[in-house]
Parts: sequence; C-alpha cells; structure tokens
Amino acid sequence: MDIKDKLKSIPDLPGSYQFKNKDGVIIYVGKAKSLKKRVSSYFTGSHDMKTARLVMHIADIEYIVTQSELDALLLELNLIKKYNPRYNIMLTDDKTYPYIEITNETHPKIVVTRNIKKKSKNLFGPYPNVSAARDTVKILNKIYPLRKCDKLPKQACLYYHMGQCLAPCINEVTQDQYTDIIGQIKKFLRGDISDTVKTLEGYMQDASDKLEFERALEYKNTIESIKTTTDRQKINLNDMKDRDVIGYFYNEYLLSIEIFFLRNGKISARHQKLFEYYDDPVGTVENYIAQFYSKEPIPKELFVQDDLNIDVLKGFLHTKILQPQRGDKAKLLKLAILNAEQGLKEKTELVKRDLERTVESIDTLGELLDISPPYRIEAFDNSNLFGTDAVSSMVVFQNGKPARKEYRKYKIKTLEGKASDYDTMKEVLYRRYYRVLMEDLERPGLLLVDGGKPQVSAARDVLDSLSLDIPVAGLVKDKKHNTNHLLKRDFTSIDIDKTSNVFHLLTRIQDEAHRFAVSYHKKVRAKGLFNSALDDIPGIGDKTKDKLLKKYKSVQLIKLASYEELLDLGLTQTQAENLVAALKND
Repeated sequence: MDIKDKLKSIPDLPGSYQFKNKDGVIIYVGKAKSLKKRVSSYFTGSHDMKTARLVMHIADIEYIVTQSELDALLLELNLIKKYNPRYNIMLTDDKTYPYIEITNETHPKIVVTRNIKKKSKNLFGPYPNVSAARDTVKILNKIYPLRKCDKLPKQACLYYHMGQCLAPCINEVTQDQYTDIIGQIKKFLRGDISDTVKTLEGYMQDASDKLEFERALEYKNTIESIKTTTDRQKINLNDMKDRDVIGYFYNEYLLSIEIFFLRNGKISARHQKLFEYYDDPVGTVENYIAQFYSKEPIPKELFVQDDLNIDVLKGFLHTKILQPQRGDKAKLLKLAILNAEQGLKEKTELVKRDLERTVESIDTLGELLDISPPYRIEAFDNSNLFGTDAVSSMVVFQNGKPARKEYRKYKIKTLEGKASDYDTMKEVLYRRYYRVLMEDLERPGLLLVDGGKPQVSAARDVLDSLSLDIPVAGLVKDKKHNTNHLLKRDFTSIDIDKTSNVFHLLTRIQDEAHRFAVSYHKKVRAKGLFNSALDDIPGIGDKTKDKLLKKYKSVQLIKLASYEELLDLGLTQTQAENLVAALKND
C-alpha cells in the first residue's frame, strides 16, 4: 500500500504516528488529536525547507490509536525514548540542573546532585550551574556541623576539631540536634538568611574580642559572600511558591523556549533551548515540556502561554498550570516570552551554521554516495607498531556530531604479531557486526574505514559473510596524510571539494578515529612495556604491583629501591628477594 492509499485509511482519532524511511527506520514520531488531519497535513500544501526534507525521506507511515490526547502524548514520549528518531533528537539532549539536597540518612549531609529522585523531600534549586551550588554548600558546611564524609570513620577527623562536624563517628548525636540544624539550613536555602548572618556576626565579634583578626575577617567575608549569593532579582508575587514560567517564540525554521525557575519569590536559574521543529510549534512545545519535566522536579505551579493545551499537560504533570492574562504574573510570563524571542534572534545564525556543518553535510554525503542520508556513521581506524600491539578503534557520529558514549576499542586477538591493515580491519569489523547482528543493535547508515582498497575489501567481505546490507566507503589520504577522497564500495573514487562542509565533516570523523586509535595504542604499549618487567615474578601479584606502582611510579625507580625499603613497603622477604633478582637480570 502506497502512502496515498494509507492516508485514506488513517482514522480521525487521537494517537501517535511514526514516519519511516526506505530502510524501515523510524525517523519521526508525533502525536495528534486527529491522526487523519495531522498526518495528511504533511503531504498537502507547501512546506519550509526543513519540513520538506523530512517529507522527502518518508517511505512508510504507521500509527497507533489511543483513547485520548493525553494517552497519545505518553505513547509519543515512550516511542521517542525507545527509537531516538532523527527528527526528534533535538528534544532529548538537555542537560539536567544541579540541586542541593539534605540527604535522608541517620546522619544527614548536604550534597550537590543532578540525580533527582521523585521521593527526595529536601531538594533546593535548581541552581544556574554546579559552581553556584557548590559555593552555597561550602558556606553551609562551614556554618552547620553536619557530616562531611561518605562513610563514618573510626575516629574524629579535622572537621570535628574545627567545629564543623558533630562527629557521629565518636559521639551520640540525637535526632533533635539534627532537626534543629536542618531547620536552620532550610530557612537559609529558602532565602531567609537573617538567623545565619546573626550567628556569623556573633562569631565575628567573638573572634575580634579575642584579637583573632584573621578569623574575624574570614567570618566577615563569609557574611558578604552569603549576601551576594542570595541577592538576586526579587519578583513581587506576594508568596513563596516554587513555580516555573515558560515562554516560547518561533519563526518558520526554529523554536526558542525560555524557562524561569522561581524559588522563594526569586529567579534562581533559567533554562534556554533553541531547536528545529517539524510539527505544529504549539504541539512541539507541549512535547518539550513533558520531556523536560520527566528529568526535572515538577514545581507546584507553572505559568504558560494561552495557546497551549493545559488539560493534556495537567494530566501528564499533575500540577497547577496557569495562563495569566494580567497583573504581575502576566508581566513575568511576557518577560519569559521576550527572552525567548531575543534568544531566537541572537542564535539563529549560529544554529543555521551548525546545521550546515552537520545535518546538511550528511544529506550531501548521502547524495555523493547514492545512499540514504547516513545520520549514524561508524568509522574505524587501526594502529600498531611494526605489527605489534595492534589495536583498532570505532568512533560514532550521530547527526554529524561525536557520540562518545558509543565509541569502542578493540585489541587484536588473532594475528600473533603479524598485523596487516586488511587482517586487522577484517577481525575488528567481524567482531563488531557479528555482535550487531546477534544483539539486533542499531545499524549505521554508513561504515567508514580509514584507508583504500584493502580496507574497503575487508569491510565488503565481512558484511557479505554476515549478509548485512550496510553502505561502505573508504577515507583515502594523500601523501601528506591529509584526507583526499572517498572510495566507494565498488572502488570508484569520489573527489570532494576541499572547501565544502561535507569535506570538513569527513576530516573531523577521520581525525577523531585516528586520535582515538592512537590514544588506545599508546596505553596498550605503555602497559605492556611497564608490566613486562614485573610479570611472571614469583610472589608478585596484582596487589603488590599496584603497591609498587603507587610508590615508585616506574620500573627504573623500583630498581633503585633498597631491600629494606621493599620490606618497609610491605613485601615479604621472599617477594623482595625475587623482585631484586628479577630486576637485576632484566
């Protein structure tokens, strides 16, 4: 059934739809109150360039009908998380914000965390950056004597002697003591610094009376630091509710979102996001809000613009959502919208240039190789020294950018010191794509090998033996070891304009694969050179080697160690004798 026939059969019901490319890969997931109207809109009328690019790659449509629009949103979020579609990717890569937490333990401590748990009761923030959160914790730890260590030691530490810890390791500390301290910390973190400042002023006066002027100055600086830290913009809303204010602004290409985090009547931090959108911009904002608060704590109240469907958002977030029209709340929302508009104006050109360097370069690369745009590229490079310590690396570029969590390192197992680029590449590619086949891992849109005909032949042979249909190309360098041209699977050459964005993308990929391979090779060689002198010495196991490493750093310095020094380090008489004898003969 072609797309036109499929459009006729789509029902006028809520649900989630999925667009697939010619390889059956889901490239976009959306939701709709009416599947028929929403999906049909992509194939009627004119579209801007970015949406036209999406439509051009749609080869098939699937959909799932749901009971309500809220169910459609929940399903959409789950499918985006599962398939990570190319055209939804910009909505899922946000950082998380730092919070200060008073831990819920027998002996609590104050920590900075990004790992937000729904059950966490004593969370304060978010903070604009981790430095601001750490500075605040540093001040609190100086004033309030909660535990500082991860595990209770067997004896009191320096913090106890400095008066900055109650030392539950040696003292019995009651819950009433903790309740009083935590109550004061909570007041401080909620913006009421009067008690804390008063306490510090007492300490400062006491130190001054004792002529301890350096300590008095330190207290004075701490007081000033507290006032600076808490002196942020006041928002006169006549209450102390935690609320977020969400404004957005868009043009035909990009959507800008601005979120103000209001805590205790003040803007504690702000969040900005700018990205391409391929759906109705209002629906995209609703989707973004849902994704954002799946990672961030949900405040007691949200302010949003009046064209959002707050019934769906309320059902998902289970919090109060307002669309203020007048007064201070409306002014605050307008300020968020104004910042979103300003962010769009400032960053539009930067985003366009980034898209030209990445996504549009991938489209061009696909055209050059006569394949679908390879939004996932896996690139391989080998490294060895005269055939020894052979290793290989795989780097992954997703949407034109490094996906470092997916990099892989390979130590060559089968060549017995007779490494050739063809054999090395063949072993590594077989190990990689056998696993891809057996574990049904995501397949790349392009497999890039560093080299010419031998390397491309190795890739072809491996993929054919596994019956995998993955496009292959070789990155060929010139005599000066610079990227020169592409070699297709059939060994035809493709020259690339050295000034083009696609050439710079390929150069970045090749340089990154080479850097990663050489870095791993150096580690393997260093480990082999160092450990070779210590391996196979009777009585010298891994723990003893670690002990020697930490103390002497190198084999040459171990050789200079006296017999008595080795015994003092904890080696037995037999171990010391065997070590001295082995290194003397080395």
